[in-house]
Amino acid sequence: MKTIYKLATLTLMMLAASLYGFSQKPPKASGPENLERGIIGPVTSNGSWSGYSTLALIPGAGLIPVTNTNTVLYIGFTAGAEADISNMVLYTTPRGSSTISTVTPITLGGISNPSIDLASATVCPIIEISAVNPCIVRLDPVKLTLSALSDYYFVVYFTASDPNNSAIGLTDPSFGQSSLRGTYITGNETTLGVGGSIPSSLSFAGQPYNLMYVMND
Repeated sequence: MKTIYKLATLTLMMLAASLYGFSQKPPKASGPENLERGIIGPVTSNGSWSGYSTLALIPGAGLIPVTNTNTVLYIGFTAGAEADISNMVLYTTPRGSSTISTVTPITLGGISNPSIDLASATVCPIIEISAVNPCIVRLDPVKLTLSALSDYYFVVYFTASDPNNSAIGLTDPSFGQSSLRGTYITGNETTLGVGGSIPSSLSFAGQPYNLMYVMND
Protein backbone atom coordinates (compact mmCIF):
# COMPACT_ATOMS: atom_id res chain seq x y z
CA MET A 1 0.00 0.00 0.00
CA LYS A 2 2.86 2.35 0.79
CA THR A 3 4.32 1.89 -2.69
CA ILE A 4 0.98 2.62 -4.35
CA TYR A 5 0.49 5.69 -2.14
CA LYS A 6 3.96 7.03 -2.99
CA LEU A 7 3.37 6.56 -6.72
CA ALA A 8 0.02 8.33 -6.54
CA THR A 9 1.53 11.21 -4.56
CA LEU A 10 4.44 11.54 -7.04
CA THR A 11 2.02 11.55 -9.98
CA LEU A 12 -0.06 14.34 -8.39
CA MET A 13 3.05 16.39 -7.68
CA MET A 14 4.28 16.04 -11.29
CA LEU A 15 0.85 17.03 -12.61
CA ALA A 16 0.73 20.09 -10.35
CA ALA A 17 4.20 21.15 -11.43
CA SER A 18 3.24 20.70 -15.08
CA LEU A 19 0.08 22.78 -14.70
CA TYR A 20 2.01 25.47 -12.82
CA GLY A 21 4.53 25.62 -15.64
CA PHE A 22 1.84 26.04 -18.28
CA SER A 23 0.12 28.75 -16.26
CA GLN A 24 3.16 31.00 -16.18
CA LYS A 25 3.54 33.76 -18.78
CA PRO A 26 6.72 33.57 -20.86
CA PRO A 27 9.38 36.05 -19.74
CA LYS A 28 9.34 39.37 -21.52
CA ALA A 29 12.22 40.08 -23.84
CA SER A 30 14.74 42.53 -22.42
CA GLY A 31 16.20 45.25 -24.59
CA PRO A 32 15.35 46.26 -28.16
CA GLU A 33 13.72 43.75 -30.49
CA ASN A 34 13.65 43.52 -34.27
CA LEU A 35 10.43 44.71 -35.90
CA GLU A 36 11.60 43.36 -39.27
CA ARG A 37 14.19 40.71 -39.97
CA GLY A 38 17.31 42.86 -40.26
CA ILE A 39 20.56 42.43 -42.17
CA ILE A 40 22.02 38.99 -41.50
CA GLY A 41 25.58 37.95 -42.26
CA PRO A 42 28.43 39.83 -43.95
CA VAL A 43 28.20 43.05 -45.91
CA THR A 44 30.23 44.58 -48.72
CA SER A 45 31.05 48.26 -49.24
CA ASN A 46 29.33 50.45 -51.83
CA GLY A 47 30.97 53.85 -52.18
CA SER A 48 30.60 57.40 -53.50
CA TRP A 49 27.17 58.70 -52.45
CA SER A 50 27.37 62.45 -53.02
CA GLY A 51 24.06 63.66 -54.50
CA TYR A 52 22.26 60.32 -54.12
CA SER A 53 19.19 59.24 -52.16
CA THR A 54 19.00 55.78 -50.67
CA LEU A 55 15.50 54.34 -50.31
CA ALA A 56 14.73 51.38 -48.07
CA LEU A 57 11.36 49.63 -48.05
CA ILE A 58 10.13 48.37 -44.67
CA PRO A 59 7.21 46.15 -45.77
CA GLY A 60 4.17 45.77 -43.58
CA ALA A 61 3.96 42.15 -44.72
CA GLY A 62 7.34 41.44 -43.10
CA LEU A 63 6.63 42.90 -39.65
CA ILE A 64 7.36 40.65 -36.69
CA PRO A 65 4.47 40.65 -34.16
CA VAL A 66 6.34 42.64 -31.52
CA THR A 67 4.68 45.45 -29.59
CA ASN A 68 6.23 48.84 -30.20
CA THR A 69 5.41 52.45 -29.46
CA ASN A 70 8.79 53.73 -30.67
CA THR A 71 10.64 52.76 -33.83
CA VAL A 72 14.43 52.99 -34.07
CA LEU A 73 16.39 52.77 -37.33
CA TYR A 74 20.04 51.75 -37.55
CA ILE A 75 22.27 52.69 -40.50
CA GLY A 76 25.68 51.28 -41.46
CA PHE A 77 28.88 52.73 -42.93
CA THR A 78 31.93 50.91 -44.27
CA ALA A 79 34.31 53.72 -45.29
CA GLY A 80 34.93 57.44 -44.98
CA ALA A 81 35.62 60.02 -42.30
CA GLU A 82 32.35 61.99 -42.33
CA ALA A 83 28.89 61.49 -43.79
CA ASP A 84 27.00 64.70 -44.59
CA ILE A 85 23.25 64.19 -44.79
CA SER A 86 20.88 66.86 -46.11
CA ASN A 87 17.68 65.18 -44.95
CA MET A 88 16.12 61.93 -43.67
CA VAL A 89 12.43 61.00 -43.79
CA LEU A 90 10.15 58.02 -43.37
CA TYR A 91 7.21 57.84 -45.77
CA THR A 92 4.14 55.81 -44.83
CA THR A 93 1.90 54.39 -47.56
CA PRO A 94 -1.06 52.01 -47.48
CA ARG A 95 0.22 48.47 -47.87
CA GLY A 96 0.92 47.73 -51.52
CA SER A 97 0.42 51.37 -52.53
CA SER A 98 2.94 54.02 -53.61
CA THR A 99 0.80 56.98 -52.43
CA ILE A 100 2.26 58.71 -49.37
CA SER A 101 -0.14 59.13 -46.44
CA THR A 102 2.31 60.37 -43.78
CA VAL A 103 5.76 61.96 -43.77
CA THR A 104 7.81 61.50 -40.57
CA PRO A 105 11.13 63.33 -40.07
CA ILE A 106 14.01 61.09 -38.99
CA THR A 107 16.73 62.68 -36.89
CA LEU A 108 20.08 62.08 -35.28
CA GLY A 109 20.87 64.24 -32.28
CA GLY A 110 17.58 66.06 -32.84
CA ILE A 111 18.32 67.19 -36.42
CA SER A 112 17.42 65.67 -39.79
CA ASN A 113 20.56 66.97 -41.56
CA PRO A 114 23.40 65.65 -39.40
CA SER A 115 27.07 65.35 -40.23
CA ILE A 116 28.17 62.01 -38.82
CA ASP A 117 31.78 61.87 -37.64
CA LEU A 118 32.83 58.39 -38.68
CA ALA A 119 36.35 59.05 -37.38
CA SER A 120 35.09 59.48 -33.80
CA ALA A 121 35.49 56.58 -31.39
CA THR A 122 32.25 57.60 -29.68
CA VAL A 123 30.39 57.13 -32.98
CA CYS A 124 32.37 54.21 -34.41
CA PRO A 125 34.13 52.21 -31.66
CA ILE A 126 36.36 50.58 -34.28
CA ILE A 127 37.97 53.54 -36.05
CA GLU A 128 39.20 51.64 -39.09
CA ILE A 129 35.70 50.98 -40.40
CA SER A 130 35.33 48.56 -43.28
CA ALA A 131 33.01 45.90 -44.66
CA VAL A 132 34.48 43.61 -42.01
CA ASN A 133 34.01 46.21 -39.25
CA PRO A 134 31.07 48.40 -40.29
CA CYS A 135 30.05 51.37 -38.16
CA ILE A 136 26.40 51.03 -37.16
CA VAL A 137 24.73 54.29 -36.10
CA ARG A 138 21.52 54.35 -34.05
CA LEU A 139 19.18 57.14 -35.14
CA ASP A 140 16.80 58.89 -32.78
CA PRO A 141 13.69 56.94 -31.74
CA VAL A 142 10.46 57.90 -33.53
CA LYS A 143 7.11 57.75 -31.78
CA LEU A 144 5.56 55.52 -34.41
CA THR A 145 3.87 52.15 -34.14
CA LEU A 146 4.45 50.20 -37.33
CA SER A 147 1.35 48.54 -38.78
CA ALA A 148 1.02 45.49 -41.02
CA LEU A 149 -1.57 47.52 -42.97
CA SER A 150 1.10 49.97 -44.14
CA ASP A 151 4.45 50.02 -45.91
CA TYR A 152 7.27 52.37 -44.93
CA TYR A 153 10.03 53.95 -47.03
CA PHE A 154 13.13 55.28 -45.27
CA VAL A 155 14.93 57.82 -47.44
CA VAL A 156 18.32 59.45 -46.84
CA TYR A 157 19.70 62.16 -49.12
CA PHE A 158 23.48 62.61 -49.04
CA THR A 159 24.52 66.21 -49.72
CA ALA A 160 25.55 66.82 -53.34
CA SER A 161 28.97 68.12 -54.44
CA ASP A 162 30.36 67.00 -51.11
CA PRO A 163 33.87 65.44 -51.02
CA ASN A 164 33.10 63.71 -47.73
CA ASN A 165 30.18 61.88 -49.30
CA SER A 166 32.27 60.94 -52.31
CA ALA A 167 34.55 59.03 -49.92
CA ILE A 168 31.97 57.28 -47.75
CA GLY A 169 30.94 53.65 -48.12
CA LEU A 170 27.53 52.25 -47.19
CA THR A 171 26.73 48.73 -46.08
CA ASP A 172 25.59 46.48 -48.92
CA PRO A 173 24.37 43.06 -47.68
CA SER A 174 26.06 40.04 -49.21
CA PHE A 175 23.06 37.75 -48.77
CA GLY A 176 19.36 38.36 -49.40
CA GLN A 177 18.13 37.16 -46.01
CA SER A 178 16.45 40.33 -44.75
CA SER A 179 12.81 41.34 -45.06
CA LEU A 180 14.05 44.84 -45.89
CA ARG A 181 14.35 45.89 -49.53
CA GLY A 182 16.16 48.85 -51.09
CA THR A 183 17.42 50.88 -54.00
CA TYR A 184 18.91 54.31 -54.76
CA ILE A 185 18.40 57.22 -57.13
CA THR A 186 20.22 60.41 -58.13
CA GLY A 187 18.77 63.55 -56.54
CA ASN A 188 16.80 64.44 -53.45
CA GLU A 189 13.79 62.18 -52.81
CA THR A 190 13.17 63.43 -49.27
CA THR A 191 10.95 66.36 -50.33
CA LEU A 192 7.84 64.36 -51.31
CA GLY A 193 4.66 65.34 -49.48
CA VAL A 194 1.42 63.70 -48.41
CA GLY A 195 -0.46 62.66 -51.55
CA GLY A 196 2.76 62.31 -53.51
CA SER A 197 4.04 58.98 -54.78
CA ILE A 198 7.14 56.86 -54.41
CA PRO A 199 8.71 56.97 -57.92
CA SER A 200 7.25 54.13 -60.00
CA SER A 201 10.53 53.74 -61.86
CA LEU A 202 12.25 52.37 -58.76
CA SER A 203 12.68 48.65 -58.21
CA PHE A 204 12.96 47.40 -54.63
CA ALA A 205 14.21 43.98 -55.66
CA GLY A 206 17.46 43.96 -53.70
CA GLN A 207 18.65 44.43 -50.14
CA PRO A 208 18.86 48.00 -48.78
CA TYR A 209 21.94 50.18 -48.80
CA ASN A 210 22.70 51.78 -45.44
CA LEU A 211 19.63 50.62 -43.45
CA MET A 212 20.66 47.73 -41.20
CA TYR A 213 17.94 47.24 -38.59
CA VAL A 214 14.42 48.37 -37.67
CA MET A 215 13.80 47.87 -33.96
CA ASN A 216 11.66 48.97 -31.04
CA ASP A 217 13.14 50.97 -28.20
